[in-house]
Amino acid sequence: MSPVDDTFISGSLDKTIRLWDLRSPNCQGLMHLQGKPVCSFDPEGLIFAAGVNSEMVKLYDLRSFDKGPFATFKMQYDRTCEWTGLKFSNDGKLILISTNGSFIRLIDAFKGVVMHTFGGYANSKAVTLEASFTPDSQFIMIGSEDGKIHVWNGESGIKVAVLDGKHTGPITCLQFNPKFMTFASACSNMAFWLPTIDD
Repeated sequence: MSPVDDTFISGSLDKTIRLWDLRSPNCQGLMHLQGKPVCSFDPEGLIFAAGVNSEMVKLYDLRSFDKGPFATFKMQYDRTCEWTGLKFSNDGKLILISTNGSFIRLIDAFKGVVMHTFGGYANSKAVTLEASFTPDSQFIMIGSEDGKIHVWNGESGIKVAVLDGKHTGPITCLQFNPKFMTFASACSNMAFWLPTIDD
């Protein structure tokens, strides 16, 4: 979903990205790419990022995407997994790349430089696990195959916590409330998380 209006973006197995408006049954824009894309809007809804073929990130201006990307960042291709998602941080400075492997990547949204690669969580069955930023853009979280949630500091790259929500299967969804430090994680059951308040 766009953070500013009723438009949304979708990436498909047919190697296309489509722009949609909730008020219309037809797509409002269509892009053909060289591989299967994953995509996301930036926090202002002005640009979108497309991850193509699990090896490059292309940035497009929403108003003139038909002119092609204004930036392309080539990454090291990893044959062991595929990219399954892209997310911008709320401050727009970082892009988080999720994979169906046992690592996720954090890149600089302006330079395309890989800042950190986070690993050390279970995903032996190549499940699509959703990673998320905290609303303050400081921490990155992902669920794992064993039902635990791993948390890293985005600046230092150090793992700061492993949370156990007693999930019975792989945590395939992990979404933050955009304004408050609450989030939900889900396998076949869902857990809601609230921050603890220290006295």
